[in-house]
Amino acid sequence: MRQYSGSCHCQAVTFKVNLPDVVESDRCNCSICHKSGLIHVIVPLRDFILVKGEEYLTTYTFNTKIAKHTFCRVCGIKPFYTPRSNPDGVSVNLHCLDSLPATVKIADFDGQNWENNAYTLAHKSK
Repeated sequence: MRQYSGSCHCQAVTFKVNLPDVVESDRCNCSICHKSGLIHVIVPLRDFILVKGEEYLTTYTFNTKIAKHTFCRVCGIKPFYTPRSNPDGVSVNLHCLDSLPATVKIADFDGQNWENNAYTLAHKSK
């Protein structure tokens, strides 16, 4: 495990996350992930540290209201959020990391049919 730094675009919100050298991530085709270009890497809460900017975060929920989509209210970027598939974890947007792990594997996830596929996604991070 190695610690990586990340932020929103304006850097009002910064964080650190512990990731292995080989990261398995997901590109989801659900409506919100597709439109925002999010590449997920879901980590346990213990591997995520919000360094600064909690006061700049705003939360958006829809549908089941389980996922907590957090955005910087200054620049509008979504650097991380609480995923529906793992509400005790954090989904970090790989696009918001300052540097990437040595190997990043990106798998396509069919979030448009979330209920049929969520079990697999939820258990990847455990």
